[in-house]
Amino acid sequence: MNRKLTIAIDGPAGSGKSSVARLVAQKLGYRYLDSGAMYRALALNALQGGGVALSSEHELVVLARDTQIELRPVPPTLQDPSIHNQVFLDGVDVTQSIRTDEVAQAASRVATVPGVRKILVEQQQRAGAGGGVVMEGRDIGTVVFPNAELKIFLEAAPEARAERRSKEHSEKGEYVDIAQALEEIHERDKRDTERKESPLIRAADAVLVDNTAMDVEETARVIVLLARERESKLGKEAGVVV
Repeated sequence: MNRKLTIAIDGPAGSGKSSVARLVAQKLGYRYLDSGAMYRALALNALQGGGVALSSEHELVVLARDTQIELRPVPPTLQDPSIHNQVFLDGVDVTQSIRTDEVAQAASRVATVPGVRKILVEQQQRAGAGGGVVMEGRDIGTVVFPNAELKIFLEAAPEARAERRSKEHSEKGEYVDIAQALEEIHERDKRDTERKESPLIRAADAVLVDNTAMDVEETARVIVLLARERESKLGKEAGVVV
């Protein structure tokens, strides 16, 4: 039996990380871990808990330390393609509650606190222990799973990423032209690569996958092929018949 891997997928905005990671997990029969949902859950706790100011890093760190967040596979009864994990906050299902704009905005502030990131990274590492998981982000291969058996750095030309972002906005009924989307991409790249806490960098042992000319399905197939090869190699090294 093949050994199940921990797969870390990093890359800049618009590279298609989330869609690709979910499809890779589906094709391999792995679990997809939505790290963003964890920050949303903590933000919800801060908003609902009362007395916890989003501007207070100390209070947020204390709250993160006292909060239990669990990610579970989406049950068949939950037919919503935008939801990737069932999320439990201190044992309570908050899968739908964390989807509001208010929570999303609060989560973006919570995620900038170094102490909070440290605590949630430890939770993510526990969730991914044992392998058979796929997680995407900007510091997964460098910070969250530095020992992942397969690391992917997903890249695409800025113009291609801008076109994807423009399309995403249009699907939501929002008009953003390519030029504006390209400006947003450049600003986001600068912010992600220059931030002090867990900047976006390619891990030394990450496989670079440029999907400028590939769609989500094609990109996922490439990564699944890499994963199967790595599974087989590790199995043989361990003396397992594959």
